[in-house]
Amino acid sequence: MAPLTRIGLAGLAVMGQNLALNIAEKGFPISVYNRTTLKVDETVERAKQEGDLPLYGFHDPESFVKSIQKPRVIIILVKAGAPVDQTIKTLSVYMEKGDCIIDGGNEWYENTERREKALAELGLLYLGMGVSGGEDGARHGPSLMPGGSFEAYKHIEDILLKVAAQVPDSGPCVTYIGKGGSGNFVKMVHNGIEYGDMQLIAEAYDVLKSVGKLTNEELCQVFSEWNKGELLSFLIEITADIFGIKDDKGEGYLVDKVLDKTGMKGTGKWTVQQAAELSVAAPTIASSLDGRFLSGLKEERVEAAKVFKSSGIRDMLADQVVDKEKLIHDVRQALYASKICSYAQGMNLIRAKSAERGWDLKLGQLTRIWKGGCIIRAVFLDRIKKAYDRNPNLPNLLVDPEFAKEIIERQSAWRRVVSIAIKSGISTPGMSSSLAYFDTYRRSRLPANLVQAQRDYFGAHTYERIDIDGSFHTEWFKIAKQSKI
Repeated sequence: MAPLTRIGLAGLAVMGQNLALNIAEKGFPISVYNRTTLKVDETVERAKQEGDLPLYGFHDPESFVKSIQKPRVIIILVKAGAPVDQTIKTLSVYMEKGDCIIDGGNEWYENTERREKALAELGLLYLGMGVSGGEDGARHGPSLMPGGSFEAYKHIEDILLKVAAQVPDSGPCVTYIGKGGSGNFVKMVHNGIEYGDMQLIAEAYDVLKSVGKLTNEELCQVFSEWNKGELLSFLIEITADIFGIKDDKGEGYLVDKVLDKTGMKGTGKWTVQQAAELSVAAPTIASSLDGRFLSGLKEERVEAAKVFKSSGIRDMLADQVVDKEKLIHDVRQALYASKICSYAQGMNLIRAKSAERGWDLKLGQLTRIWKGGCIIRAVFLDRIKKAYDRNPNLPNLLVDPEFAKEIIERQSAWRRVVSIAIKSGISTPGMSSSLAYFDTYRRSRLPANLVQAQRDYFGAHTYERIDIDGSFHTEWFKIAKQSKI
């Protein structure tokens, strides 16, 4: 009889396999199971090759569950939605009171809350845990965002602390997020911020390439240089790598052969929907989603290009003369300032949800666990953590004294980049909407007074005044009519 393992993992696609091997490598014996047994054998084989790791494969759910020591903890990594419910159903038959299930997928947070309640009735504990970092993160140290039963978290805290990415000055990239579906929600917003980041980087590339006429070699150098300073991050690093890779199936560079249509799994869309539900402005994240939608219309865009060319829209890039070095400097500043806005929007969304649900989320802790392992890991997150350390009730990152100073220093460059892009007919929705967000937020008076007047005119919605308390309604139509007589 083999000794019982410490933990189980069901669902052995790329993320599941890599996380299982990571857990085994950290010295925790693990049982693994997958509906198609081929994946089980593949994972067991990898465990042998990668250092005889203590990983044990099972072909049926019963022997899998029974091979784990009590109270049993099982991580499931299957596709969100119905497959999760199916897997829970399959496994829970063999589980006993006090055992625990952890969903490591990108699940909608309300599904997690529904499952936590349903399983509590069976005496089982439940966690919804965001896992970020892609396959490499899963294998060598992801960022982990567990939410739900605190008791369940305590059962496996020792494992998570070792398996998570380790950042020298701030520790393992995991913390108990909070109650209910908070772990899933935080991972969802993390992905929304990631959409924003990727869109802004793509715009920086577009301006440098289209307006500045930089070659791929130059772009590779520029991004490598940027990755040594305030923009140091996983996404800037991989972008530099991408520009350096030659096409293995033809001439030139691979990046130029990639079709300009972006896919998506849905977390970015959920983030924008939640922002709308909570009345939180998230224009940078929303514009990145719109950017993906428009990129999908490849055939329409090809036709539109012909229509506008033949109807005489001239090539606005042709007559541009730009100072390359100055443009590179400006784009760097614009990218950083826009990024501050994108993160400010994401953090405000998390705070609004936390207030609505009573989750009491600690924004500084979230940015600490995003410093390693995850896709948005960046030196910049340390600055955000410090901002919340200085003031846990900071209403917006933009008004943190350090960030405010950085934006002020960069705003001229930022405006120049957006202006030159507009003049050149290059769309920069992310940078432009970030700038609009900043310009709206920093103004003490907006033209919203006119919108309120219009609403009262056609719908008697009433308005407030700046000089007298209370709600007012004016018969605008009658007054206007009389004055025309």
